[in-house]
Amino acid sequence: MVRIAPVGRALAVAAATSLALTACGGGGGDTAAKPSDTAASSAAPAAKGDGTLTLGTLLPQTGSLAFLGPPEFAGVDAALKEINDAGGVLGKPVTKYDTDSGDTTTNIASQSVDKLLAQKADAIIGAASSSVSESVIDKITGAGVVHFSPANTSDKFTTIEDKGLYFRTSPPDKLQGRVLGDLVVADGNDTVGILAMQDSYGTGLADQVAKTVTDGGGQVVERVDYDPKAADFSADVAKIKAKNPKGIVLIGFEETSKVVQELVKQGMPASKYKWYMVDGNTSNTNYVKMPKSTLTGVKGTIPGAAAPEEFQKKLLAVNPKLEDFSYAPESYDAANLIALAAEAAKSDAGVDIAKKLAEVSKGGEKCNNFKTCVELLKAGKDIDYDGVSGPVEFNEAGDPAVATIGIYQYGDDNKYPIKALEYRTGNIAG
Repeated sequence: MVRIAPVGRALAVAAATSLALTACGGGGGDTAAKPSDTAASSAAPAAKGDGTLTLGTLLPQTGSLAFLGPPEFAGVDAALKEINDAGGVLGKPVTKYDTDSGDTTTNIASQSVDKLLAQKADAIIGAASSSVSESVIDKITGAGVVHFSPANTSDKFTTIEDKGLYFRTSPPDKLQGRVLGDLVVADGNDTVGILAMQDSYGTGLADQVAKTVTDGGGQVVERVDYDPKAADFSADVAKIKAKNPKGIVLIGFEETSKVVQELVKQGMPASKYKWYMVDGNTSNTNYVKMPKSTLTGVKGTIPGAAAPEEFQKKLLAVNPKLEDFSYAPESYDAANLIALAAEAAKSDAGVDIAKKLAEVSKGGEKCNNFKTCVELLKAGKDIDYDGVSGPVEFNEAGDPAVATIGIYQYGDDNKYPIKALEYRTGNIAG
């Protein structure tokens, strides 16, 4: 999830540190299928293109990640304007339908997917939540439709059965977990407590953070996997307080605001303990109503490099009310990649698009916008789309092969600035 605050509040000049990371085996790229998915891939539904590329969005308008919806919708809309201004795809304007993904407490996502399939979507962009995507991936890919998330980070998707139709522009949590764990240890925290929401995102990320902390010589003295729907987190926080760790890692979504209030209430404020957040809760809207300096010094990790000011202006032209820019670059890149893959395939059918997504993301002549890239394709050139979120370059698992994690720090206004303290780039081997 990449987040950018208003311009001009940078804390430090970015630094890059190279990390190597090995992910579980892959499948679902240009020609290869996940080892666990070979049979399913061969049974993928036949292509059913109608000549018009139809995109559906399955993004949060309600629920625990609703703050991510506006920038994600804006990213898709910004890309779509440029695509259609350049002549559309296959000679026709791209059609788009927006729907709400909700969260796992409702059945909204399933109903939205049904609607999008009835509207003949060739590709669906979303969901933001890994658990929501996991709940609908079979329905989407079973219909021969590309399932493309700009924000899913659960490691499960690297090997999930997807008929070769699932892709994402955000990296698996193994990379973010490693960066965060290294950060916690480097900051001098030899004892660490972890409060993580209990779902595929929270537990997976917590596992990686815990492993990295331990490998780095630190000790996880308490880990609490909590129910994010709970009305009260006092007992969960009390377990952490009992072990008195130097560092506290908070892994969750919107409910983290309640966890933060409980930490303060129980005498564990950020002024006395080192708090760390992740992409799901590092927000510029969730904590602004809290007392000044509640989050001063708190660090958070967010996948993706900071988006340039020019791109922010594009987004604000689409939605002037944007306060967060979370996953807007990844959403923008997702829409562009789908459109370019359709052009390369000379087909709007999901199965055909999927076969070309890896091809247009690496290995050819570099280009960074739809108009330039599509002109190269029409000239018979192989292309390598480099996006706003990074080089993308899908591996065989449909994951980005190279990704960047930004480390941000909150100020006295309970917001984090546009530029990270540091950026760390990792190679994800498939």
